[in-house]
Amino acid sequence: MATLNIGILAHVDAGKTSLTERLLYDTGVIDRLGSVDGGDTQTDRGEIERARGITIRTAVASFALGAARVNLIDTPGHADFIAEVERALGVLDGAVLVLSAVEGVQPQTRVLARTLRELRLPTLLFVNKIDRAGARRDGLLADVRRRLTRQIVPMNDVRGLGTAGARTVPSAASVASAAEVLAEHDDGLLADLVEGREPAPERVRAALRAQTAAGTLHPVFFGSALGGQGVPELLDGIAELLPPAPAPEGEATGTVFAIERGAAGEKVAYLRLRSGELRHREKVSFHGHGREHTGRLTSLEVLGSDARRLTAGGIGRIGGLPGIRVGDRLGPAEEDRAGFAPPSLETIVRPRRRDEGGRVRAALVRLADEDPLIRARPADGGATSVLLYGEVQKEIIGARLRDEFGVAAVFEASRPVYAERPAGTGEAAEEMDWRRRTPDFWATVGLRVEPAPRGSGVAFRREVEYGALPQAFDRAIEEGARLALEAGLYGWPVTDCAVVLTRSGFAGPISTAADFRGLTPRVLMRALAAARTRVYEPCHAYEAEIPSAALGPVTARLAALEADVREQAPGPDGWTLTGEIPARRAREFDRELPGLTRGEGVWWSRPSGERPVHGTPPVRPAEAGPPG
Repeated sequence: MATLNIGILAHVDAGKTSLTERLLYDTGVIDRLGSVDGGDTQTDRGEIERARGITIRTAVASFALGAARVNLIDTPGHADFIAEVERALGVLDGAVLVLSAVEGVQPQTRVLARTLRELRLPTLLFVNKIDRAGARRDGLLADVRRRLTRQIVPMNDVRGLGTAGARTVPSAASVASAAEVLAEHDDGLLADLVEGREPAPERVRAALRAQTAAGTLHPVFFGSALGGQGVPELLDGIAELLPPAPAPEGEATGTVFAIERGAAGEKVAYLRLRSGELRHREKVSFHGHGREHTGRLTSLEVLGSDARRLTAGGIGRIGGLPGIRVGDRLGPAEEDRAGFAPPSLETIVRPRRRDEGGRVRAALVRLADEDPLIRARPADGGATSVLLYGEVQKEIIGARLRDEFGVAAVFEASRPVYAERPAGTGEAAEEMDWRRRTPDFWATVGLRVEPAPRGSGVAFRREVEYGALPQAFDRAIEEGARLALEAGLYGWPVTDCAVVLTRSGFAGPISTAADFRGLTPRVLMRALAAARTRVYEPCHAYEAEIPSAALGPVTARLAALEADVREQAPGPDGWTLTGEIPARRAREFDRELPGLTRGEGVWWSRPSGERPVHGTPPVRPAEAGPPG
């Protein structure tokens, strides 16, 4: 049976969890519909998700559709959980992007649509809530063409739009009108239209399938997840237009995209297998986060099947690997398919009760298994540093600490996460001082720090002969160097650099790994001081749609907030501004925009790179420094 892995994505409150529930109901997986408001949906299983009515963690359900098995992946819609969406995108064969017929194209819709388009991921659009007052069809399609993509074809129509009796009917669009859209990517259809021939319906349908599979065209289905209208047509579209996953043979390869805890607290990982096959009790090796993790599968559950064998294209829940983390890969490393920026905010988490610092830190480390990007790290005084995408994420982490781990925590105000990069090359060394009876360290270490290409991270190389040091000493130098780079000259993590070991030595039985681990940071910081570093601040790419009368005040305020306006494009309703703004200023402008535009402005932004800090660089407090 072929397997199709599809994601349900949307701006928060567009109705994607309700659509997931409806798809499971209509395909016979569940016998009653759950409700987001009632807190009894299949995919929002956590107490916090049920209470808040939003999806926080990726969930997977499965159903049969014709000759295929569909794994349905329900992803978070809130921008603060974009890392969850990123991981889901990496395992999908196709997607359903949900829009509200009332609210229309919303900020996060545009972020998701752009990413799906860049990935050329086959995507269907489902316009939900056609039975709600204020629902639109023609105006919404115009917004989609203007703000998402021109390459859309409506697959059904609506009667009684915006009323409780709304129902879907076959699309009134002619074969010729659909062919006009398809002809942009099909020379044969273009020739037919130019020469006045109406293409055969079968020819248009074949082009529709091909262009949807290529990610260049997006069929649009109108409906209601709560009422069920339009969902049968969507299911037909999934079966006909979204291509199933390929099933290559050979070595088993795959990606872990989610982690949850079993009844006894054990880790259970969701694995998308891309090639080969896996069996229960098989020994496997995963790579990721700079290490290899090997173990034996003590449990293997194939989603949607009772089989004990996971084949290529399928998703399985695997157990028996306590060290496994989200993002780990089975088999050789692959290129990432999605490119969301890392979190740009940091907060310090302290226990409400002084004696619970260890429990809070342990709980945050467990949460970091589910989302490695939050990077829970020790801070001063029993506190823990955590990285974030936004304030809602902070609230959710606090609620999970309380409800799932029984500890109360206090969060300090969020602050931007800066980064340091070497401005040049610097070198330093320290020899053992044989003249002193008790030297600080029985070790010799020489290091050189060099700039590296943007996005390359940290590399460690050796100019000394490998094996000249005992392996434990050599490993201690590399670990000490990487640890020291967590806080550079101004206290921020140092990235995009190479650390080269230029000199080493030890004193027979006297030296220990602790000598090298202690000396290396001191030498590295001297080398870093010789190279000098430059501090970079995180930025957001933004887009603002504003009325013409507000152009002057808005651009002036953006300039005052240190934003760059890279493009001003006139439109029928005003202006569209695009550019870059410091992450620390994005929320401030978002709050001010309604007042500047009399409530008519629309704004969205997302993490997008960084830029050098001009003037005096900010210094990171010592409490948020590297782990000790």
